[in-house]
Amino acid sequence: MPYIMDAPKKKTSPIKKPPSISPFLKGRGPTTIYERALRGIAREVGKLIDGYQPTDPVSSASLTQALKGYSELIGPWALHLATNLFGQVDRQDKMAWQEHSKTMSESLRKEIANTDTGSVLQALLRANVLLIKSIPIQAAERVHNLVQENMMVGLRSSELAKKIMETEGVTKSRATLIARTEVSKASTALTQARALAIESDGYLWQTVGDLVVRPSHKAMNGKFVRWDSPVTLDNMTGHAGGFPNCRCWPLPQVPEGKWE
Repeated sequence: MPYIMDAPKKKTSPIKKPPSISPFLKGRGPTTIYERALRGIAREVGKLIDGYQPTDPVSSASLTQALKGYSELIGPWALHLATNLFGQVDRQDKMAWQEHSKTMSESLRKEIANTDTGSVLQALLRANVLLIKSIPIQAAERVHNLVQENMMVGLRSSELAKKIMETEGVTKSRATLIARTEVSKASTALTQARALAIESDGYLWQTVGDLVVRPSHKAMNGKFVRWDSPVTLDNMTGHAGGFPNCRCWPLPQVPEGKWE
């Protein structure tokens, strides 16, 4: 079982005078940029599908090749997008730590500022380039599966065409999910990297506190979670901000002896 307990009162402290708004509650800027870019890919997927109008195996195979080609074509662009985007997320996290560490010792502030997040960023870049390139690939697989299933079920051509054209909407939904999930997950990963560098054992789970927070996440609000023991919620395991569409975030806890 993951290690979860109420926030410790003596051994750790988030900050001496908690602000009304946590510096680790990030703005939506990077998410909006990422979402807009990925939904643009979905629109291009829709144009390709409309151009081929695949309602038979031959047309479906041609479209699949076209979408695979598009996936490879956007590879360099995907790397450029991810590099700029997660560089911005890293800068936001660094600024959050600067605000969070105002009451820490000078040596600790310097340690946080000099933390090398390069390996974390590289892992994020690799994962997200693959995710971006997978968007047209999964759209191609959906069309292929629809055509193959139709060979057994025998839908009318107009019905099959309608289902195929819905692929753009399905692809946009997946693009939105990727953007919202990956930016939040990246923010948490970078916060964790800097926290571990100063021997932080864990964090306080924080939610945005509105009506659409999932019940399982609402129940975690204010709980202490160890970095080395992510929690399992709704059959998924991760840290605050690391779940699909999760808007929660971690408030790192620092050993009391490191404060001024």
